[in-house]
Amino acid sequence: MTTRRSRYLPALPALAVLLVLSGLQPARAGVFDDDEARRQVRDLSAQTNERLDTLTKGQFDLVNQIQSLREENARLRGQVETLTFELESAKKRQQDFYIDLDGRLRKLETQPAAADGGEGKPADEAKPAEPVKKVVDPAAESRDYEAALNFFKANRIKEAAAAFESFGRNYPDSTLAPNAQYWLGNAYYTLRDCKKSIDAYRVVVAKWPQHAKASDSLIGVATCQHDIGDAKGAKATYESILAKYPGSSAAATAKQRIKK
Repeated sequence: MTTRRSRYLPALPALAVLLVLSGLQPARAGVFDDDEARRQVRDLSAQTNERLDTLTKGQFDLVNQIQSLREENARLRGQVETLTFELESAKKRQQDFYIDLDGRLRKLETQPAAADGGEGKPADEAKPAEPVKKVVDPAAESRDYEAALNFFKANRIKEAAAAFESFGRNYPDSTLAPNAQYWLGNAYYTLRDCKKSIDAYRVVVAKWPQHAKASDSLIGVATCQHDIGDAKGAKATYESILAKYPGSSAAATAKQRIKK
């Protein structure tokens, strides 16, 4: 009996070790599973934070871009307002310049007429009788012309156009008729009615080809043609100015515009 018990005694420690090891395996596996889960949670948290950082940075960049666009838009709006003001001021100065120039030309045109009127001529040198013309009140003529010009100067363009048309009908033989017709073309151009503007300018060229306003009227015709997209017609008009009025200021303008 004792011999049999002693035979099994060496096996007991080994069995105990096996039992202990078998009990430790699940516990150790559980520890490893928790560590892996925590690692995955940390990795997921890090990825999430990284994505949040990326999204946040993208939002900040977008906000900065929007702000930059707003500032740029405000700057451009300011430039447009400034350019609009400068353009209106330039148009006003141009109108004043034309009106002043027109007044100076009228003074020069009326001086020879006044000088001739003061000199008497012998009866045998008198010119043949001419058809009786409508008696015109010079004061009314000058007053109507000035009224039309004042409409234009005040930027009351529709009233100016009507007044210049009326002047042309009432005073067809006036020395101011070419000027009035020219200003009628300017008025229609300001109203963006290029067809009527061209027609008005061409009347000046047809009826008073030697008048100072004839070459200026052709410049007006070419400008209208350019605005309506008739580049070929505008070039032909500029060439006509160079041919008919080579020494005029209009010719200098025509040369510059042909080069463009």
